[in-house]
Amino acid sequence: MAVVSTPQSSPKQDQVWLVALDPAQGFEIQKTRPCLVISPDEMNQHLRTVIIAPMTTVTRPYPTRVGVRFQGKQGQVALDQLRAVDRQRLVRMLGKVSAKTAQEVSATLLEMFSRI
Repeated sequence: MAVVSTPQSSPKQDQVWLVALDPAQGFEIQKTRPCLVISPDEMNQHLRTVIIAPMTTVTRPYPTRVGVRFQGKQGQVALDQLRAVDRQRLVRMLGKVSAKTAQEVSATLLEMFSRI
């Protein structure tokens, strides 16, 4: 497991970062776009990778998508497109989602990964 020092600019859970997602393959969301940091802060402080979910203004009626309003735009957090990315893909921090959106994302993730 690669461990890095704890930089002050460590991404934090629920922050939105501009992330360079190319090269993408197949149906993966591509280009440089806002992404929500999903991984917990403890992971983000120690690992070279960050778990993110891309954000999109193209809405789909999928149960794995969470509605979001960010920087004046309406869109969705695409939890069906989760991925781990190297920190080198993080371009810059753009802000943070609302507490309500963060809670909806957490609840959807729990539902996605729970076993009945």
